[in-house]
Amino acid sequence: MTTPEPRDTEVAPPPPPPASAPVPAGGGGGREGVLRAPYRALSVGIVSVVFLIAFEATAVGTAMPVAARELHGIPLYAFAFSAYFTTSLFGMVVSGQWADRRGPLGPLALGMTAWAVGLALSGTASAMWVFVLGRAVKGLGGGLVIVALYVVVSRAYPSHLQPAIMAAFAASWVIPSVVGPLAAGTVAEQLGWRWVFLGIPVLVVVPLALALPAIRQRASGPADPGAPVPGFDRRRIRLAFGISLGAGLLQYAGQDLRWLSLLPAAAGAALLVPSVLGVLPKGTYRAARGLPSVVLLRGVAAGSFIAAESFVPLMLVTQRGLSPTLAGLSLAAGGATWALGSFAQSRPRAEPHRERLAVLGMLLVAAAIATAPTVLIEAVPVWIVAVAWTYGCFGMGLVIGSTSVLLLKLSAPEEAGANSAALQISDALSNVLLLAAGGAAFAALGGAALGAAAHGTATTAATASHPAAFAAVFLPMAAVALAGAWVATRLRVPKVVPE
Repeated sequence: MTTPEPRDTEVAPPPPPPASAPVPAGGGGGREGVLRAPYRALSVGIVSVVFLIAFEATAVGTAMPVAARELHGIPLYAFAFSAYFTTSLFGMVVSGQWADRRGPLGPLALGMTAWAVGLALSGTASAMWVFVLGRAVKGLGGGLVIVALYVVVSRAYPSHLQPAIMAAFAASWVIPSVVGPLAAGTVAEQLGWRWVFLGIPVLVVVPLALALPAIRQRASGPADPGAPVPGFDRRRIRLAFGISLGAGLLQYAGQDLRWLSLLPAAAGAALLVPSVLGVLPKGTYRAARGLPSVVLLRGVAAGSFIAAESFVPLMLVTQRGLSPTLAGLSLAAGGATWALGSFAQSRPRAEPHRERLAVLGMLLVAAAIATAPTVLIEAVPVWIVAVAWTYGCFGMGLVIGSTSVLLLKLSAPEEAGANSAALQISDALSNVLLLAAGGAAFAALGGAALGAAAHGTATTAATASHPAAFAAVFLPMAAVALAGAWVATRLRVPKVVPE
């Protein structure tokens, strides 16, 4: 499942309730809960928005192999995914600044509009480059929305309710994860893949109509209404543009395996490295304890998992002959276990063990990614992928939920948007870079020939079998996830004992 995913920042937040404090059914401490007044309309609205985003993400993932084959675009398959993350990087920084200065309402509304326009562009595409352009527009909107949702959570909910609303975001993926692949596969096979993209945007109108007034009431305006509103940090905006452009150049170079591609690769790296160092918290890439490691872990977890998951449907369709519907359903149970993992980390009793839960989560993710390519062996049953993704998604629920909660705890009110943007940039940038690396390895080991085989231009049926190309994607991603287990040991800042 792609990471929405639910992701999503006033006065310094009050300390969390003690582990023994009772938690009402509404999901919060004390007399309040996320489904009780005065939070009900806001909670239902924003969770419904996440629900529809989740439905779109699971549906589009199922339809993607069909769209890529029909548009003769399998060589650009990875780029269709990473284009979303490339442009979302810029949207995240803009959204963080916009939300910190004027509130999350504007970036959320504009982001949902761009998200719908991007879906329409992809759904009407007659060539793969137009399809990728639509994914890029949708990514810009997604970047605006993700950070705005974090700021809404930070401003509108007290700290003891924030884990519960994050868990609700994760739970909103359960039904889409089951229904989305089945619905998308059926629509793609019976009506055509375009209707998977074109039928979703109109559904988001109702939850937005419910959420926006509640956001205007509880979370609009600057964080400190009495302070002067600063202008946008132009340097940070330029750095964000450098990140997006650099990541795009690296992705292009990874898909065009020629010596000339070293030029855009070098230019991309020259833009990307200093820009990233200027936007992410100091110490992120050496896993400094506290916030830097929280941000780094988010990227390692999301990048390795999403890069691997993006190739699962393609592997099952081309190597084991499954229909798009069955290939998508192999990932369906993961929605429920992801929500279960997020729920587990949200309980008050889990708070003292958050670091160990994150370590366990990353070990489960690494094991799932390493297990998936065993299906390339004909004797291995295809349902092994579904089993692997079940426990892998549980691990992701533990990690993503924990990093979200820790980010909010470690962020000052005036830094909520910027730190949320940093978390999401780490997430999206890792997706771009690891998809680029995986896509390059996939193409170099014969993956591009799958497109020719799909259109009947391959010379033999054997050319459609390229297990090494898929193994070159999954096994390195499993190693990256395993490294994330070490990063997860560095999430907490050691307490200073007074002399």
